[in-house]
Order: sequence, then structure tokens, then C-alpha cells
Amino acid sequence: MADYAAAIDQGTTSTRFMIFDHAGQVVAVDQKEHEQIFPKPGWVEHDPMEIMERTHEVIAAALKKAGISGSDLAAVGVTNQRETTVVWERSSGKPIHNAVVWQDTRTDQICNELSADGGQDRFRAATGLPIATYFSGPKIRWILDNVEGARARAEAGELLFGNIDTWVIWNITGGPDGGAHVTDVTNASRTMLMDLQTLDWDDAILDAIGVPRAVLPEIRSSSQTYGEATGDLAGIPVAGDLGDQQAALFGQTCFAVGEAKNTYGTGNFLLLNTGTKAVPSKSGLITGLGYKIGDQPAAYMLEGSIAITGALVQWLRDNIGLISSSEAVEDLAKTVEDNGGVYFVPAFSGLFAPYWRSDARGVIAGLTRYVNKGHIARAVLEATAWQTKEVVEAMNADSGVALTSLKVDGGMVYNETLMQFQADVLDVPVIRPTVAETTSLGAAYAAGLAVGFWKEVEDLRANWGKDKEWQPRMEAAERDKEYAFWKKAVTRTFDWVE
Repeated sequence: MADYAAAIDQGTTSTRFMIFDHAGQVVAVDQKEHEQIFPKPGWVEHDPMEIMERTHEVIAAALKKAGISGSDLAAVGVTNQRETTVVWERSSGKPIHNAVVWQDTRTDQICNELSADGGQDRFRAATGLPIATYFSGPKIRWILDNVEGARARAEAGELLFGNIDTWVIWNITGGPDGGAHVTDVTNASRTMLMDLQTLDWDDAILDAIGVPRAVLPEIRSSSQTYGEATGDLAGIPVAGDLGDQQAALFGQTCFAVGEAKNTYGTGNFLLLNTGTKAVPSKSGLITGLGYKIGDQPAAYMLEGSIAITGALVQWLRDNIGLISSSEAVEDLAKTVEDNGGVYFVPAFSGLFAPYWRSDARGVIAGLTRYVNKGHIARAVLEATAWQTKEVVEAMNADSGVALTSLKVDGGMVYNETLMQFQADVLDVPVIRPTVAETTSLGAAYAAGLAVGFWKEVEDLRANWGKDKEWQPRMEAAERDKEYAFWKKAVTRTFDWVE
């Protein structure tokens, strides 16, 4: 019997391979960054071939660190940056264009056209999503319209589309030589092309957006065997597939209605399990699939997506050079008592939940001669907490359930200043688990469940442990005053793009 389960975690800025034991503890990990390509303002691309190279490298390196071979794994799961779109040749496996990343805003004209007939919520009843540049459907259309001959080839069945999960699974299960062209319900629900009730592609929407059914993968459960891996993982079942945020929900064992988690990564994503019912949002949230285990009923979720959180710290490091490493932002923020009156709204690619304003752009408000770089660093951290508060308020309104505590995960949760401020502005405890990389863990759990490495979700709950908890300390009057300033700053970002 194999002793481990593993996950390929293909994120926005890097790819990692993580190996877990039966208790859900990390045995080994390897991680490599890939290039962020910015051809024009608002455009963000990745090289899909580089992503596959990094994937193979991290698999080999993590197995070596663990001192095991692929045959010691019971199964491997895949989790991914969700809406990032790849179109490639079925026969050669060669992409016809760079991947168009979820943050990319080049499809704004397509989205405006689609919204002109029926408004931004035109497809929301079927898909749970507003029309926005964020989702894959318009990105597929853009690639087919802008690469010569692509549309005719797509209709002839020569091209395949996938979010990154589909691209990785197809490649590691054989590629042109019999690779599985599949996705799961969570990733399919991010394309703006899937009906939430039937869990199948919606022909009327495909027609409206201009996406031929022939390019689309088969939609499967999040936890079932899709095929066998090749290469270093030869013969191992590829048996889990979850979009990164749903994988974190799974890894945080939020299997009960009303359980929520917040992931602090490139962006922030707050997900609430709503059970076997899709809850329509009236407050600017997304309704989608949380997960589907085998042939069990699907679990739905509400999600608040924030485009720029950890990416703002990277921007401070790479574009402005104010800090030398991401970790240094906390030390710089601690050189001051407060934000000095500064509010930083990072609407670099518009505003996501609860506003959905693609016309917004970033703003630093409240600058005076008093302000120094410490205040800027503090405003950068506070931006993440304030954006999260806006999403929590929308979620409370939609679900009718007030949040009582927040489970957190992702890279930024080791920033103690941020976590304390988050507890302060939400006025609830913030809890960090012992394994903070819950995205990879969730994908490994889904794969392990599919092959019987874990018997049931209760086994996974037993693995969850608390590492640290932050209690709120801020006075209500202070919180309200600061929040009013934040809200005011947000309005200053609107209507920037004509």
C-alpha cells in the first residue's frame, strides 16, 4: 500500500509539488516561479510550455527530497490558477498563443458587447457569474478571434481549450498520445460557460459568446480517477482536480454549510460552503461549485474574489523597489504606529467583488508631507484586510449567516501584523491552521479520497489542527471611522478608464 498522496499546485506565479502523509502533514515540497509576461497595459500572459517544464522539474525534485519514487504515491491531484486560459493543438500539444491570465483585462470590449444585450448579469441565473474580464469564456473567444485560422480549426476539432488544470492533466496523462481532456465542476464553473444546475456546458451561452463546443473538455467530479500519469509519476492515478480556491476550502475541511475560509495569495478569495443549493448573490459575490466528490451531489459555494492583495506587496518590491523581499513589508509597516491617513486601493485590474468595476484603477489617497514609506507599507497591508471586510459584509448579507470566525491560509498568513489587523477590522477571531498550504492539501485529499487512501471526509477533518488564533482588539468607533475613509478611497478609483 502506498504511503503518500501528492498534489501539483499550479499557481499564478509559481508551480509546486507537495507530498503529504496520511495525517495530512507535509513530507516534501519543491516550488519554482515562472515568468509573468506583460505585453501591454492590462495584459497578463504565461508561457504554457514553461509551466509544464516547471511542473516536471518540481515533481522530480520533491520526490528526490522525500527519498521516494512515484510508485510510493497512492494518487496525485491537481489544483490551479483558475480562469487562466490555454488553447492548444490536439495533434502536437503546442499552444497557439500564450496563456491569457485571469488578471488580464484585454477582453473588456467583448464583455461590454455581451453586457450591451441584457446587462452585466445576463448569464448570472445560469452560471452564477457577472460578465467580467476575469472569466475564461471571453478569453477563449479573444484567442479564437485574434490568432489566424484559429476559429475554423477550433470548429474542426483540431484545437483544445483548458484552464490550467486541464492543460496539466492532459499533458501528464499522455498529451497528444491519449491525454485525458477533462476539467472538474469547480474549474468549469469559472468559465462563464457552464450551467450551475446541469453541470454541463450551456449551448445558448456558448453561442452568445462564440465558443465552439468542440474545444471544451469533459466536465467531471473533483474527486475521481481521470487517467494514469506518465514520466516520473508513471502509472499513478490522477484523481483530484479543484480550482485553487475550492482546493483550499477542501483542505480547510469546510465540508459543513456555513464554514468559510479566506486564502491570502496573489489575490484574496473568501469562500463559504452553502451546501447542495446554489445561493444567488444580491451583493456582488460569485455563486459557484465548491466541490463534487465522486457521484455524490455537488456542494455549492459563495465566493468573494479580490484581484490584488499579495500582488500589491510584489508590486511594492518589484515595480517600486521599496522593499527587497515580500517578508520585509511587515518590518517596514511596524516602523509606524498607524497608516498616517493613507489608504491604498489596488484596483490594478479593476475591482472584483463586491463592485465588479473594470473601469477602476489603483489609487493612493490621503497623502500629505507627513507620510513616509512606513505608512505606505502599512496601507498596503491594510488594503488586504479592508477588501476582505467588504467581501465578508456581502457574504453575511447574501447567506443570512454572520461569520463567527475566519479560517485563513496562503502565503500572507505568516504576516502577524496583517492577521491582527484582519481580526480587528472583522471583529471576529482569525485562525491559522498547522498546514497553511491548504490548496495543495485539498487537491491531495481529493485524489486520495478517490482511490481510498482516505476513506471519508471525517478522516480529513481529524487531520485539521490550529496553529495560531488572533482575537480582535480594536474599538468599534475606531473601526467605523477607518472603514469610512477606506470606502471613500474606493470611490476615488471609479470611472478612470473611459
